[in-house]
Amino acid sequence: MEILSFKSLPSTQKFLLEKLEAGKLQVPVAVIAEEQSSGIGSRDNEWSGGKGNFFVSIAISLNNLPSDLPLSSSSIYFSYIMKKTLEEMGENVWLKWPNDFYLNGEKVGGTITRKMKNIVVFGIGINLKKSENGYTSLQSDISPENLLRSYIERLIKFPKWKQVFSEYQIEFELSRRFSVHIENKKKSLADATLCEDGSLIIGGNKVYSSR
Repeated sequence: MEILSFKSLPSTQKFLLEKLEAGKLQVPVAVIAEEQSSGIGSRDNEWSGGKGNFFVSIAISLNNLPSDLPLSSSSIYFSYIMKKTLEEMGENVWLKWPNDFYLNGEKVGGTITRKMKNIVVFGIGINLKKSENGYTSLQSDISPENLLRSYIERLIKFPKWKQVFSEYQIEFELSRRFSVHIENKKKSLADATLCEDGSLIIGGNKVYSSR
């Protein structure tokens, strides 16, 4: 996978989407920036910050994804692979449904996924060193470049969704203490039912995890 490195970008995801749309980049490709000034976060919030933190966007072909992966749960899939990568590097993070990285009870990062034609583009932001965006940080000595290489190494094995989901199903229990925003309304996860396709049943309604 080609890796493009920058000192600073407004948003790794916006940059990648624009270059792909213009036909100036080919998949698979990853973009990493030391600093990000107006990155995309959940619900149109910004995810920005300085050196030492992780700002990456990756584009891959839909054809590379495992055949059993529900596209609506790709954020869970990409995020859980990152969670496993961080775990292997000694960080005790967990994944709150569907796309937020937590350390104990505090958010340290998240994933945003978009589909463009036959390409999936996903951005991952994690506060490795310091918090500059209202969230906590891992205060880790992991370098963003090493984390990206380790993540790509794990990602390109493209584990089956069934395998990822069987592990995430257990971890999902940690999410029950929290809420999620669904159609701008806060919903508790206390009594939610996690379905095999990664969606949730909340109050009798099925909610998908794609963000």
